[in-house]
Amino acid sequence: MIGQEKVYERLAELSIEFDYLEHPEAPTIEIARRYWVNLDSMHCKNLFFRNHKGNQHYLVIFHCDQTLAIHDLEHLLHQGKLSFASEKRMEKYLGLKPGSVSPFGLVNDMEHHVYVFLDKNLKKAAKLSFHPNDNRASLAIKTEDFIRFMDSLGNGYEWIKLY
Repeated sequence: MIGQEKVYERLAELSIEFDYLEHPEAPTIEIARRYWVNLDSMHCKNLFFRNHKGNQHYLVIFHCDQTLAIHDLEHLLHQGKLSFASEKRMEKYLGLKPGSVSPFGLVNDMEHHVYVFLDKNLKKAAKLSFHPNDNRASLAIKTEDFIRFMDSLGNGYEWIKLY
């Protein structure tokens, strides 16, 4: 299977089943949409930010059809001025490359540095889908299993209303 082995190991440790879909490289939602036809889940957008000082990092997860301006996110998250984190920071904290950002990257954040904001609307979905840290595949897992996955990591997270 395509993706980081640590992702599959953590899912197996937690006895989390998933639907697996291999597809051509899909670094954007627009491209990935072409391949999700048979993956029955809510597809998520995952954005990685840093604060103005660069000492805090945030993963923001919401439905892929939604758009959020950074200025609006700053007001919603109350974390000060935000900017997209660099490729170097993405590699350091999540072990990921651009176009593969996923909450599954948190398995690489051994110091639990990244804080996660999840849109409350995701809880309405039966299943959520993400790349397994490689944008040539997608996994769909039950939402309650995703919550168990998040709880197993040790990273702080909260559900908020983003839109």
